Parts: sequence; C-alpha cells; structure tokens
Amino acid sequence: KSGEKQKSGLVLFREKWYDYLIGVSMQQEGPDDHQIPLRRLRSMRQQTTRISPEDISRQLQYCREVAALSAARPAQPLAFVDTYGCQQNEADSERIRGYLREMGYGFTQDEEQAQIIVLNTCAIREHAEQRVLGNLGALVHVKRRHPEQIICVCGCMAQEAHVAEKIKQSFRHVDLVFGPHALWRFPEFIHTLLTQRGRVFQVAEEAGSISEGIPVVRQDRVKAWVSIMYGCNNFCSYCIVPYVRGRERSRDPQAVLAEVRELVEAGYKDITLLGQNVNSYGNDLDIGYHFPDLLEDIDKIPGEYLIRFMSSHPKDATYRLFDVMAKSSHVAKQLHLPVQSGNDRVLREMNRRYTRAQYLDLVNYAKRVMPGLVLTSDIIIGFPGETEAEAMDTVSLVEEVGFDALFTFIYSPRPGTKAAAMPDPATREEKQKWFDKLLEVQNAMSAKLHAAYVGETVRVLVDGKSDDPDYPLASRTEGNRLVRLKGDEALMGKFVDVKITGSNTWALYGEAL
Repeated sequence: KSGEKQKSGLVLFREKWYDYLIGVSMQQEGPDDHQIPLRRLRSMRQQTTRISPEDISRQLQYCREVAALSAARPAQPLAFVDTYGCQQNEADSERIRGYLREMGYGFTQDEEQAQIIVLNTCAIREHAEQRVLGNLGALVHVKRRHPEQIICVCGCMAQEAHVAEKIKQSFRHVDLVFGPHALWRFPEFIHTLLTQRGRVFQVAEEAGSISEGIPVVRQDRVKAWVSIMYGCNNFCSYCIVPYVRGRERSRDPQAVLAEVRELVEAGYKDITLLGQNVNSYGNDLDIGYHFPDLLEDIDKIPGEYLIRFMSSHPKDATYRLFDVMAKSSHVAKQLHLPVQSGNDRVLREMNRRYTRAQYLDLVNYAKRVMPGLVLTSDIIIGFPGETEAEAMDTVSLVEEVGFDALFTFIYSPRPGTKAAAMPDPATREEKQKWFDKLLEVQNAMSAKLHAAYVGETVRVLVDGKSDDPDYPLASRTEGNRLVRLKGDEALMGKFVDVKITGSNTWALYGEAL
C-alpha cells in the first residue's frame, strides 16, 4: 500500500513458510521427532520490535523523576546488581547499572546497604537456577530488616513461566520480575514501585526487541562487551535459550560500529562481540551484510585493540569468516567453536545440524589459514540416550582436534526442551566416569600446550590483578590464555611483552620485559 515499506522477497518467503509450518503442525497428531513445537513456530512468525527513540526518551524521563526522589533522601541511595551466567548477562547488567546511575543510585556489593537489589539470572543449567533460588530465599531476611528495599529478578530465569510463577507464589518479598525482552522498561518499573503499591511481573512471551540509546556503566576500563545481536533460532534440543531470549535479531551495523569506535577512542583494549550465534548476524536484516562484513568494517577502525567474539555455531561458520579473521590486524586469532559431541547420532538428537566430519573440516581450515590459532569449545557429556561408546567418540574428537581448552558439562535437563522428555537410561555415576575421562585427556593436552610456551616471549594485555601473591598481575595473550606475571601495577591496561617462565594446566607464568 502507498506509504508502507515494501517487504523483501526473503522476508515474505520466510513469513509464508512459517505460516505453512504452523498449519502442518496443527494438523499432525502424535509425537514426531522432526516436528517443530507450535509455540516455537508462532514465536518465529512474530516480528522483532524495534524500540523507538521516543520510547527510550520516555524511560530516561522516568529516570529523571526517580532521580528527583533519590535527591530528596538524606544520602545517595545504593543499588546491588548481582549477575549470573554468560557474557550476554554481563552486558545486560551494564545497561541496568546505566539506568540506575541515571536514576541517582550509586553502587554497592553489600545487600544490607542496597535500596535496590537486582538478580540478573541464568537458566542454562539446573545448578544455576538452584543457586539463584537459594540466594533469593536468603534475601527474605534482608528485606525483613529493610522493608523499603526493592528486590528485582530479571534475566533468562525470569522469562521461564514456571519460574516466574514460583517466585510470585513462594517468594513474596520479590517486588519486580522481568525478562530480557522488557529490560528497556526497567526505569518505568522502578518508578511504578516507588510511586504505587504492589508488585510488577513483566514476562510475556514474545519474539524480542532491539533497543538503542540505553545508558551503560561498564565494570572494566580495559575490557568491554558489545552485543551485536540477541536471541537464537537454532533450538538445540537441550537448550532453553531460544525460549527465553526470543528470535535472532541483529543490531544495525552502524550502531555496532559507532559503539566499538567509541570504546576504542575511550581506551578500551579488549572488545568482545556478543551473540547467541554471531555467525547468523545480519540474516534478519535482509541487506546482504553478514558477520564477516562486520568484522572487516570494525578492523578498519584505527587504534591499539583486540576484537574477540562469541559464540559461534559450526553450522554457520564459513571459510570466509576464517579468511577475514586471518587477514585482520585487530581480530584475535582465537576461536570458540562449540562442538558439544563427537558422535553423529548424538549431534542429530541435539539438533546441531552438522556432522563430526564437517566440524573437523572447519577447524582444519581455520588452523591452516591461521597458524597458531587458539581453539576452544563446549562439550556436553551424558546427553539423554548417549552410550559410553558415543561419549568416547567425543573424547577421540578432543584428541584429534587438540583443543587448547574446553568448557565441559554433564547434561542438565531444562524443562520445556525436547531433550528433557527423552529417555535417559545412563546413571549419574556412569556419566561421571565418562566426564572424568574427558577431563583427564583435555587437562593433559592443555598442560602440554602450556609447557611449550616456557622460554618464549609473548605479547599480553595486562587486564587485572591476580590472586597469586608471587605473580600479582593477570594478563591475557591474543589467544586469551591466562598469564600471571610479575610487574608493576602501572602496566594495567597496557600491551606488554612477557617472558614465560612457567606453566601448569590452566595458566602461564612470566615476567614483564
């Protein structure tokens, strides 16, 4: 119609295809291994909401009104933001702190001193949820001593319907619950709680949103997180993230480039681009601009800095991505490429959509164009139905690839995912035995790789203090290896050359030259 923005052929095709799948799903009866859940399809059909500048301005107005209330207090009110889980949660917490600062709050790590407590939660594993609920339960005593305190729960756990209902019924001291989609409205929620009675729950299921212009308070002056996209379309059968983070949606390239440029100009040295699957960046923009293009444009920004990114999905990783990494002067020669399993049947059940052979082809090409590449991965042991032989296929893959380090987990069922309903005959004791074998192999490999550095000189970024009194500084190589070193605190935030004098399974040790 006149005045309406035309949709591209790809967008129209995608919408028609989702409509078709919804129709098929509604007609089918009984379970089907390849059937996509109806609620998933409906959420895929939903369109991303782009929060307008006017909406963000309204939230900033709420900030000013809350700041006026804060100014009337005898002392500056304080807030405590406690973050669980992944780097994306860390980035979200930086935006929550940005809003809190605009509302006149300072920050504390002491729950007793805080007028606002925010628990930014993770739902990726059962242990993370139980830890949050335990800490949340303990806050009832703090709230009893400070009845005016506002307690908030946000993040991925809050977006799970059963968790939100549990908090509503069993944790009456919690005032505010909101999911990742509603973060941009945080000042509005706080304003409501300060000016009206009652509790606020904002956890409606939706495709997700993109919002620009939210203030940020970063935790570090050396490292920074930059979210380039949100959500996930992959629906790995063990993972709850697509249900709580919504559909994949990419930020505008110019907004990302502007943020990275500002960080470089402010002196940040180590910048990590974030997304549930950064390799899908740009697919929803329909402008022919994808993740390798973004890396190429970021690399053109002048300055002394490193660019990292996570996470990558092997099904979307390409030779072109690795070629761009190889020729870039700022992109770290480090790749985190989660494989999860080394057995093709298990990979199919996980809905990973690649094979062992395809994964090996990718990593072999990446190593060929980037000699010295530091390669890390994620592994799940004990997926439902996995046998010992299949678990040992994963161990053999680890030996064949020669990963520098692994993030390893024993499978944790997530309610609402397909895997949670799968038969799981293996005992916890059996899974622990397979897991221990994996750790034994990887730890020996990591120790050997680290030992080869002894006597070498490497360039590192000094990014913090170490907990080792003999090596008081912590630093990272381009490959993100931890180097504990001797040197003056004046080196903090600088790139320096370090002579490696020792190593163990988890770290290198050295002296600044």
